[in-house]
Amino acid sequence: MIIAEAGVNHNGNFDMAVEMIHQAKWAGADYVKFQTAVPELVISTYAPKAEYQKETTGAAESQLEMCKAIHLPLTDYVRLKAICQEVGIGFMSTPFDLVSIDVLEELGMDYYKIPSGEITNLPYLRKIASKGRRVIMSTGMSELSEIADAIAVLEDGGLKRSQITLLHCNTQYPTPFCDVNLAAMNTLRQTFDTAVGYSDHTRGIEVPIAAVAMGATVIEKHFTLDCNLPGPDHKASLEPAQLKAMVDAIRNVEQAIGSSVKCPSASETPNIVVARKSIVAARPIAKGEILNEENITVKRPGGGISPMLWDSVIGTPAIRDFIYDELIEI
Repeated sequence: MIIAEAGVNHNGNFDMAVEMIHQAKWAGADYVKFQTAVPELVISTYAPKAEYQKETTGAAESQLEMCKAIHLPLTDYVRLKAICQEVGIGFMSTPFDLVSIDVLEELGMDYYKIPSGEITNLPYLRKIASKGRRVIMSTGMSELSEIADAIAVLEDGGLKRSQITLLHCNTQYPTPFCDVNLAAMNTLRQTFDTAVGYSDHTRGIEVPIAAVAMGATVIEKHFTLDCNLPGPDHKASLEPAQLKAMVDAIRNVEQAIGSSVKCPSASETPNIVVARKSIVAARPIAKGEILNEENITVKRPGGGISPMLWDSVIGTPAIRDFIYDELIEI
């Protein structure tokens, strides 16, 4: 499942959010995901900006002021979901506060997405669990013990382990490749016995593609209409053409993973006779002549006697005359 993370890259502009829905559909994503919040309920007036936010939006305004400027009003999400239904793409939004959970619950989403920053928010986790919906939970900045605690809260609230998907994640925008630690996704699977996926904040598309090859069942990737737009997340996001390239590559990798059965595929079977070899006459051979290492050899095509039967052929009489390069019969 590929989630095109629009987040707040609409910069608080509804028309831009609508265009992002269309672009996510064009790129082939399964879901487009927004971020729903009442900023005053999420961020105190004393909360500092992250360093990457200072680099992308400046240090003059506070984190709260920044977020108030780029969030949509809660009433917009009803319309956004309706547009997703018209376009034919799944709607999802991450709630960042208790009020937003209730707003989104009315929209009947398939999944609740828990962001990395809420994994230690007990009241939030309890409220998500009370809704009984499937959960996708990012695990950026987390220790295994914190993830275990969050899962325990969700399960105590009535969710089954089978309803939870954990996303390996690094909460730095953009994430340095040396800090991705993609192998930790397998640790999540083995430790918690859940489905796993990957939420990517690196530049480019290669890491999420690699995650799919390693068994990710969900990929989440930020995208934007233009990486040069003002705002905290645009620089670590894909533009639509890049998003489409990622989706196309992931679909190819999905097909390439296939099954665990090792056998000739339908496409390669016709080449067996072309690429393999048979036992052939190394020179003209008369009927009754004893076949030996001087008068027979191994050459393409296949389809004749397999060279693996060489020892069974050596020492037997030729059943008829053979011309040079002719397939040997016994």
